Amino acid sequence: MKVKIHKGFKSSMTVKVTDKMVRQFAEMCGDFNPIHLDDEYANKTRFGRRIAHGMIVGALFSRALNETMGEGGIYLAQSMKFTNPVYIDDEITIELHVTNMRVERGLANVETLAKKSNGDICVKGEATIMVADVVQK
Repeated sequence: MKVKIHKGFKSSMTVKVTDKMVRQFAEMCGDFNPIHLDDEYANKTRFGRRIAHGMIVGALFSRALNETMGEGGIYLAQSMKFTNPVYIDDEITIELHVTNMRVERGLANVETLAKKSNGDICVKGEATIMVADVVQK
């Protein structure tokens, strides 16, 4: 997919965070914290049930950048602030907004937000990317 990125560009995608994703992520990264994997343990915590690894949302930012802003870009940096937990089976909408472009270098600053279906922000941050294709606007 070829997309012309410019300042003001916005995109979004919605993904359901499943038990399978959480278990596969734990296997991949080695984070077997019971808050993510053990219902009995998680039920006794302040969250009352299992929560997804925060970095799953970070991975979804990367997915959204590729799927909605065009393949071929390169991730250079990402800041993230975790503001609300993501529970198993939550639907998360990833919103991207290009806030600044350095057209001559092909670099973009992208506001990254992850929201639950009720509108609560669960992760917010900013990415810096090298885009595959830019346009002045």
